[in-house]
Amino acid sequence: MKAWSAPVVPQFELESPLAPQRLRVHDTSRAQLVEAGPAEGTARMYVCGITPYDATHLGHANTYVTFDLLNRVWRDLGLQVNYAQNVTDVDDPLLERAQATGQDWTELAEDQTQLFRTDMEALRVLPPDNYIGAVESIPEVVALLESMKQTGTIYQLDDPEHPDWYFTCSEAPGFGQVGGLPESDMITRFAEMGGDPERPGKRHPLDCLVWRMAREGEPAWESSLGLGRPGWHIECTAIALDHLGAHFDVQGGGSDLAFPHHEMCAAEGTVATGEPFAAAYVHSGMVALDGEKMSKSKGNLELVSRLRNQGHDPMAIRLALLGHHYRSDWEWDPEDLARAEVRLGQWREAVELTSALDVRPVIEKARMALRTDLDAPTALGLLDGWAQASLTIGGDDTESPALVRDFVDAVLGVAL
Repeated sequence: MKAWSAPVVPQFELESPLAPQRLRVHDTSRAQLVEAGPAEGTARMYVCGITPYDATHLGHANTYVTFDLLNRVWRDLGLQVNYAQNVTDVDDPLLERAQATGQDWTELAEDQTQLFRTDMEALRVLPPDNYIGAVESIPEVVALLESMKQTGTIYQLDDPEHPDWYFTCSEAPGFGQVGGLPESDMITRFAEMGGDPERPGKRHPLDCLVWRMAREGEPAWESSLGLGRPGWHIECTAIALDHLGAHFDVQGGGSDLAFPHHEMCAAEGTVATGEPFAAAYVHSGMVALDGEKMSKSKGNLELVSRLRNQGHDPMAIRLALLGHHYRSDWEWDPEDLARAEVRLGQWREAVELTSALDVRPVIEKARMALRTDLDAPTALGLLDGWAQASLTIGGDDTESPALVRDFVDAVLGVAL
């Protein structure tokens, strides 16, 4: 599957001797900051993608801008990045929306995936190296399940009507560490998030579906497991292992994915390879509107495409998102965008100066903030101070305006 076009990112090579030379981020599974990525070479990251049945809202954008920032900070540290992302282009919500609207499910998926691509391009999110649809990944899913079948870690229900295949999550080493929930809470949340803890015939309530046998009127594919389609979690596990290998550096997504999705992926990957699935599990916070988390099912959404169509600069939208620490939960307010537009205008005015205050110490501190749990709000505040002071009192450094333009473009992803 084609991703989206990569923005032209300037090379930024200003030395930063005092800033940390490794990125540290919060690992949900250990509840502490950890070093993420190697000291040199290639960092590997998997970020869970969209189910394409509706437009990209600001909660989605917050997640993908967060991991774009992580990607850029790694690159600023001199690392190569291998980034994989899925598209769940066959799943119950997509099929239900297609049926409700009378659309072909494949056309709906492609239309919404294309809108997502357009939004990501506008926000200058670097595209993943591997952008893989669930349908495209079926051979890898089946191969993974065949290997797990040999070890007895998946089983088929004794159900004459729907003999689906399940994975024995509860027996996986370390199961429960990603979300950090007691079993009773896991069972409750599993049900809330589309799981089926009460299904008869399962060995344990938390065992998760990995191959859904064909139902009338649903798409299905032939396989050694029978005619059917992948479950949600195994799709990401197979894609990540196929394109990144075992024990990659970061699995990322919104905090609502910590359990059950990332918990199940971690269990599947660990059982399949005998190694930890990911070294760190990094989660962005939730964005609310009207007092509740933005949700397609609830309809309380502010859409990136709508804001763009209203004439708002995508760079201001990006700055509005970066103005909140990536791990915080917050509520969208139009004033966020208004403040970001003022900030963007001031930065653009400052980088047009022929000379300004020396920005090198500011960039040093901004790098320190970004390399310490992606503290974008602090980095933005430092650049505000430089811009305001340069516009007010001037300065005699002729290189600083261009340095700011390139640093903000390369590391923060904002084109000035």
